This record gives sequence, C-alpha cells and structure tokens, in this order.
Amino acid sequence: MVSTPCRPSSQKQPQADVIEKQVDLQVPPSPGSGGTDETALRAVLASWLLEEHLNILGKLGCVLCCCGSVVLIVHAPAAVATSRLELEERLSDPVFVTYVLLVVLMLITLILWIAPAHGKSNIIVYVAICSLLGSFTVPSSKGLGLVAPDLFGEGPVNSRALVVFLGLLVTLTVSILIQFFFINKALECFSSNIFEAIYYVMFTTTVIFASGLLFKEWTALRVTDSLAMLCSLTTMSIGVILLCIFQEAVITWKQKETREKTD
Repeated sequence: MVSTPCRPSSQKQPQADVIEKQVDLQVPPSPGSGGTDETALRAVLASWLLEEHLNILGKLGCVLCCCGSVVLIVHAPAAVATSRLELEERLSDPVFVTYVLLVVLMLITLILWIAPAHGKSNIIVYVAICSLLGSFTVPSSKGLGLVAPDLFGEGPVNSRALVVFLGLLVTLTVSILIQFFFINKALECFSSNIFEAIYYVMFTTTVIFASGLLFKEWTALRVTDSLAMLCSLTTMSIGVILLCIFQEAVITWKQKETREKTD
C-alpha cells in the first residue's frame, strides 16, 4: 500500500474554494450502473475543473474499477421480496449480528485510533470508514421501505414496526452524517479522482455483501454468476493497484511520441 502525504490541491484558487468544489463533486455512490457513469463523469470533471493530475495508468485503473463494478452489479444476487416480519427475524440472525458487531468494532478502531494517526497519509483509512458505513446505509434504506407500509398504513400503529423503523432511521442518519464528515476530510488531502474510484469499489462490495447477508440473496446465485463476480473483483483490484501504486508516476503518450521521434 502506497501512502501519500496530505497536501492541498494544486488549484490556483483559494483553498476554501477548492474544498467546496470537491465536496460538490462527491456524493456517496449507490450500488448501481448509474453510479458507475457518475464515477467516470466526476473523475473527468475533477481533472478539468480542479486541475488534478491523473496519469495514463491512473486513467486505466479508473476504467478497470468502473468496468469491474458494472460486472459485479450485473451478476450480483437479485433482490428478494421480504416482509416486515421476515426482516425482523433476519435482523436478529446470529450471522448478521456477528457481521454488524465486527463492522462496528472495525469502525471504532479506525475512527478513534487509526484515522488520527494515518488518515492524512493513507487514503485507504478514510475510504474504509466510509465504505463500512455504506454497509449500514443501503440495507437500512431497504428496511425502511419494508417497514413503512405497516407503520403508515391503515389501522392502528404497530409498536414493533415503530421500533424497527426508528432504529433503522437512526442508523441511516448517523451513518450518512459520519460518511459525509470523512468524505470531506479525505477530499482535503487526496485527489478526488483516486478517492472516487477506490471508494466506489469498496462501497459497492460492502453494500452487496451486507445486503446478501441480511436479505439472504445468495440462495439464488448461480455458479456462472459467482465466477463473474470473482472476475469482477479481480478486475477492480487491479484497477485499485494501478491507482494507488502509480499515482505519482509521470507517464503520458506525448513522452512516448517524443522518444520515438528522437530515436
């Protein structure tokens, strides 16, 4: 893993304006094909508007990340219809509870100890925090959609539905607020091109994994889909490696053309 020191952007405008533009370009991605298009678009806009350097290997890495994400999403388990009672039962499933406890433990470790010491020098720290929180935001949103009809429908208010609804709402709100806080901190220190690609990959992976555990979507997964998801994860990993390891390398097609003319 390559670490880069926290440094301000090379934009000629005041630092406050640069940070404001970076925040406007960054939105927590959603695990869908539209998010891939937004990833590529924001990377291009950041290069044009913020004058952030991204060499040819970084661009290839960004393309690989986006292509791998598309394949992963296409072959991901399909959403399974779930009732509120089934949701309550699955929220108390030992496997999902263990996963939640592990994620919370990792978040506490990252936020309280690792981020203050290494957050400004290693982009993976902030990305990991935001991605792990994403495994709460999307399942919570799905859960709210399942509980809302029972809570706001006709008839008396169901107390159990109200408790589940408020719990999911608080989880969603807190996760989103913490995500935005660390997204802004990451964009103050790192290129939005690199952050966007790595964040999208890790966010999508954690969301699909958490949703699969909660809603039991893996039961309908075929062998071909499993192989395709494995290949997509490999493709995204290669893209992340290109972005992280070769982000400071100065490689352009113009240099190659110049060398050929010299020879």
